[in-house]
Amino acid sequence: MLAAITNASSFIRFCTRFTDEIFALLISAIFIYEALKNVLAVFSDESVSDHSALMSLVLALLTFYVALSLRNMRASRYLRHRVREFLSDFGSVIAIGIATYIAVFLHEGGLPSLSIPATFTTTSGRPWIIDIFSIPTWVILASAVPALLCTVLVYLDQNITSRLINQSSHKLKKGAAYHQDMLVVGLLIGAFSVFGLPWLVAATVRSLNHLRALAHVDETLLPDGTRRTIITSVQENRLTGLAIHLLIGASILVLPIMTRSGIEIPMAVLFGLFLYMGATSLGGNQLFDRLKLWMMDPELYPRTHYVRKVSPAKLHLFTAIQLAGLVVLWIVKTSSLAMLFPLFIALLVPLRLVLNKFFDAKDLAALDSEEDADEETLQESRKLV
Repeated sequence: MLAAITNASSFIRFCTRFTDEIFALLISAIFIYEALKNVLAVFSDESVSDHSALMSLVLALLTFYVALSLRNMRASRYLRHRVREFLSDFGSVIAIGIATYIAVFLHEGGLPSLSIPATFTTTSGRPWIIDIFSIPTWVILASAVPALLCTVLVYLDQNITSRLINQSSHKLKKGAAYHQDMLVVGLLIGAFSVFGLPWLVAATVRSLNHLRALAHVDETLLPDGTRRTIITSVQENRLTGLAIHLLIGASILVLPIMTRSGIEIPMAVLFGLFLYMGATSLGGNQLFDRLKLWMMDPELYPRTHYVRKVSPAKLHLFTAIQLAGLVVLWIVKTSSLAMLFPLFIALLVPLRLVLNKFFDAKDLAALDSEEDADEETLQESRKLV
């Protein structure tokens, strides 16, 4: 709340695409890694038969494949436009329904399933209100140190996600409200902490997928024959966000019905959904696109603005530095130094400033610009497919 009142969100202007791409790719990688790890962990679980473990893998891959295929229906030539839009927007829900139906139809009762409580209560049965004064005074005072690190993490997570959403290539009309958003997040964190509920903050993967579900896109054919999907506008509204969370709340009424009916959602289906969300959020991440160049024939590189304007050596060096930052963040996150993770994210900002001494301004303008592609190329090559 103090960060919002003092306009501290203004400092996020020192973050550039360099930091945004590393952070976004890290979140996507976490989704993909955790999904695959949990799906494969079933094979080493002695309480699960080999048949059930294999079925879990099939359901996860099926959910991923169906959701991804339906998402791509928007660019298909088949079916009517509104039907394609519907299938694309609700592809993940349809994929969950299909995979769950198959599991129920085959009577796969041995699959690890989503744990559904029988009553509306706290997980451990504790009181709803947390007694924060039940711990020693020195613990309350010492908590200021990890609290400061948590503040840094919430500040960066919230504002970097907001930057990714509000980038100019998304063509949003509603103005950004960084300070207001931080104030709301601060109030919610304070309220949720009293009840011991999870903190609420902007979620990068979910936010990007939500925005792309509301986006109207065109496919542009570049001079080299490659296709690029461009967002032409976004159906900005407050209704979808409100409806999503109302439906989450309404699920409390549906879960007991599912329990009595014997319908269980296999965890493998949810892991397939996480894999889908992580994979689809990679789209538009220039760091990921430039990493793919390492495995391409240089003569067949896509003619993007940074490929045309920056030498291959400088381009790959910039990508390698970003990859090194990503690896360091991953190591810190998974080590005993995880508490310092927010500080390492913040250190990406001065690291980017140091690069000004090793890269030309024109190279950094192409590699670290706010635009996904230069307007000159798009105006010359734009074509509806």
